[in-house]
Amino acid sequence: MATQKFITIYEQLKQRIHEGEYTYGQQLPSEHELLTLYGASRETVRKALDLLANDGMIQKIRGKGSVVIDQGITEFPFSELISFKEVQEELGLKHETEVLINELVKASSVLHVKKQLNISNDDVLIHVVRTRNVNQKVKILDEDYFLTSIVSNISDSVAKDSIYHYLETQLGLDISYSSKSITFEPFTEREYNVFGKIQPPYTATVRSVVYLKNTMPFQYNVSKHLATEFKFQEFSRRHKL
Repeated sequence: MATQKFITIYEQLKQRIHEGEYTYGQQLPSEHELLTLYGASRETVRKALDLLANDGMIQKIRGKGSVVIDQGITEFPFSELISFKEVQEELGLKHETEVLINELVKASSVLHVKKQLNISNDDVLIHVVRTRNVNQKVKILDEDYFLTSIVSNISDSVAKDSIYHYLETQLGLDISYSSKSITFEPFTEREYNVFGKIQPPYTATVRSVVYLKNTMPFQYNVSKHLATEFKFQEFSRRHKL
C-alpha cells in the first residue's frame, strides 16, 4: 500500500510540473505541507521526491527544499515510431494540435518528397502542416506528405486528433517502420512566425520516410522541434498500443 502511495504522489507532482503549475526555479511545497496534503508519512513523501529528483525534474537544496529544474523539454522518442498524441498521453501532458494546411499537391511540385518516396511527377500527395502545442506553447511544427494511392483523404478533424489512429483503425494500414535523419537548422521566416522569437533560433529537424509492412514507402514527414527543447533516444518500428 505504501508503494502505491508514493508512486501516486510522484505521478501527481510530475503532472503538475508538466502542466506548469510548478515552474522552473519554483519550490515545491515543503515536506511538511506534502505530508498534510496527501495524508502520507514523511518516508512516503521522501520516496516520491527521490523519484522526481532521479527524473531530473527537481533538485533538493539544503535550506530551500525541492526546487523545480525541469524546463518543459518535449521528450520525443527518436527510435520509436509513435504519434505525437501517444507521446503526450503517455507523459500526461495537456496538448493540442492546430491544422495550418490540408491540401492536395502533385509530386512534381515537391521534388525532394518525390525522390524520397520514389514516385512519379503525376502522383498526388496529401500535404498536411500542423503545430503541436503543449500548455498553449508551440513545441513542434509537423509537415506530412501521404500518397493518395494509399491514403485517399485526411479530414481536418482526423489531422487534429491522430492521423496514425485513423490510418490503422479505419483504413487498416499496417505501419511498420521508418528511416530518420536529424539536422540542426536556423529559423526561416516560417519558424519565426510559428515559434516566435526564440533564442537560439534553431530547430532540431527530423526527416522521416515511413513504410508499410510490405516495405512500401507511403509517408514523408518533416518534424521541426525547438533545438533547446529536443531530446532523442536510436530502424524505428511501429509499436501497437
